[in-house]
Amino acid sequence: AVAAGHALSRGLERVAILDWDVHHGNGTQDIFYGDRRVLYLSLHQSPFYPGTGAVGEVGEGEGRGFTVNVPLSAGSGEDLYAGALAGVFLPVLREFVPGVIVVSAGFDAHVDDLLGGMALGSDAFGRFAALISELSSEVGAAPPAFILEGGYNLDALTESVAATMQGVQEEAPDWEYAGGVRHIEKSREALAPYWRSLR
Repeated sequence: AVAAGHALSRGLERVAILDWDVHHGNGTQDIFYGDRRVLYLSLHQSPFYPGTGAVGEVGEGEGRGFTVNVPLSAGSGEDLYAGALAGVFLPVLREFVPGVIVVSAGFDAHVDDLLGGMALGSDAFGRFAALISELSSEVGAAPPAFILEGGYNLDALTESVAATMQGVQEEAPDWEYAGGVRHIEKSREALAPYWRSLR
């Protein structure tokens, strides 16, 4: 949130925050909930602490449609994350055209994390980073900024950070969303009134 606010203060008109931490970023969401200059996108475990981040939480006032939540069930792995990225996040980001993407890079969705209940391997984060880096170039944004957040298994955290740093330099995966995933479809339906790319 601080990085996004700084970017806006330096003249950027649109900033995206992509949050892949296992916890929903309720504080970040609250700060920008009514601000159309900041697109907040969150992939998080649900039900889980702090209990926010439902698909119907899409923003308020001028910021309606600029909060994007895709809650996923415990045990979700790279296939579901890939579907959410390809089926929701990427279309919306392309339509929004951010000046920069700030990533809330928590690694507690790792399969070996002590706190979360997700099933991502370290290499998955590298593929996420490659995708975000490629998209940033595609829309003419600055290189993405990755801000370290959670992660409670030090070995998994170390491997995931290294994979993310390497992934920025690698070719992005060619992920497509085939449809039919309940969590993702609910998010698309909630956001379709605000984004042509989801209709």
